[in-house]
Amino acid sequence: MPVAPQPRLLAGAAASTLALALAVSGAASAVAAPGAPPAPAPAAPSLYVDWESSTLRAAEGLTGQERDDAVLLGSYPSGAWFTSGTPAEVQAAVDEHVSAAAAEGAIPMLVAYNVPYRDCAQYSAGGAADTAEYTAWIDAFAAGIGDREALVVLEPDGLGIIPWYTTVNGELEWCQPADVDPATSASERFVQLNHAVDALAALPAAKVYLDGTHNGWLGVGDATDRLIRAGVERADGFFLNASNYQATEKVSRYAGWVSDCIALSTQTWWEPAWCASQYYPASPDDLSTWLLTDAAYDATFADTGLARDRAAQKHALIDTSRNGQGPWTAPAGKYSDPEEWCNPPGRGLGLRPTLQTGDPVIDGYVWIKVPGESDGRCLRGTAGPLDPERGMEDPAAGGWFPEQAAELIALADPPVAAPECRVRSVVHGTWPGGFIAQVWVTNTGPTTLQGWDLRFALTDGGQVVESWGADVAQSGQVVDAGSLAWNSRLAPGSTMTFGYVGAGASGQASLLRLLDGKACTVG
Repeated sequence: MPVAPQPRLLAGAAASTLALALAVSGAASAVAAPGAPPAPAPAAPSLYVDWESSTLRAAEGLTGQERDDAVLLGSYPSGAWFTSGTPAEVQAAVDEHVSAAAAEGAIPMLVAYNVPYRDCAQYSAGGAADTAEYTAWIDAFAAGIGDREALVVLEPDGLGIIPWYTTVNGELEWCQPADVDPATSASERFVQLNHAVDALAALPAAKVYLDGTHNGWLGVGDATDRLIRAGVERADGFFLNASNYQATEKVSRYAGWVSDCIALSTQTWWEPAWCASQYYPASPDDLSTWLLTDAAYDATFADTGLARDRAAQKHALIDTSRNGQGPWTAPAGKYSDPEEWCNPPGRGLGLRPTLQTGDPVIDGYVWIKVPGESDGRCLRGTAGPLDPERGMEDPAAGGWFPEQAAELIALADPPVAAPECRVRSVVHGTWPGGFIAQVWVTNTGPTTLQGWDLRFALTDGGQVVESWGADVAQSGQVVDAGSLAWNSRLAPGSTMTFGYVGAGASGQASLLRLLDGKACTVG
């Protein structure tokens, strides 16, 4: 858990004196004695789990297994999407989110999704009205981050779908809206993204990644050409597979090739259009042929005299939120437009989010898309309103989709362990400026717990001032309740309880409760 241990709650003047004495003695003991062993290495960086995420907000309106599924998914870090608002509003929202992450010593992942004419006015239509509005918005977004750590996913589909864009191969793409200027709309997109890269790259602790699409979409050279035009040389890298389902093995290979192509195209005489890809000399559906593309890059580095150094080249984030079963292939001939990217059935969670990948090109396997949120009302070429593959009307883009959430958990690869605890909490009473609450924790797993810690968050500004039955500490909104000597053993099927008095508002708490770092069911 990313929050450092805090001093436990004490009461009265004696407690204050004791706390001061402990602080003084602790400061004195912090000086290492001669010959003392070196300090332990710092903990690996962790991604921020938002106690008030859109997933957990959705859970508040659900019951039973659907609520348990949402709470389980909400226990993993995923992208916080910022899609609209005035500059002042987005700056405040970003600041609030980044501040909460910093208080826990964790790194937030922010998704900026407000570029003009995003998604070519499809299911996720919207965005700023024009370049001036967008630059003011993204400047405020950057100001909200300030000098804190953050990963920024800059405009999903922002380079994959560009209005009136002609590719590196000279082909005019399908996004041709009638209400924008064909002569300037594509170049405006690059102006917008370059400005965003500069605003975000100027921040001391943020990392910014541009849209690199994925291996089932743009060829390596086309993706590289767009990335370079959007300013990837000044960014930390690119993200792949956002909201998509491509298998991690293939996306990882694609990431390496894009990184190589960027290096070759920006540091030598090589051109992006010449870069080998998943389409040539490899065949996209035959992994055994991908060695041909590997060999082509080996030869290109030799021909250009550039030494490959993937640790120093541009890096990637890979979205593994829904790729555990790979992409869906629609039944042949069944639909005029199968929309294979749109709420496909039978998909599963992929690798859990982590910044420890073991691959020099990949900075993180992350959940950019919030798993369980709909891709849109998928019609697959029919008149609708039902999704013909599912026999139901899908939620609008971004809406919670309980049926899909259940599929993602059931078909996850690697599998998701079922929760082994249940938590129930009750606010017994409130008064002006305070409340009293009680919590029951049940071990629903097969193993006896020898010592336990329950973590939750008071989401309305409440502060614990007194507790019983547990050793309680609070940092910001996050509360840790640890076992005492007499109740540290929690056998399978047994329940323990503790309570606390709080100051502040109503005592409202997040539905997410983590027992020894793992999500519990609620109720």
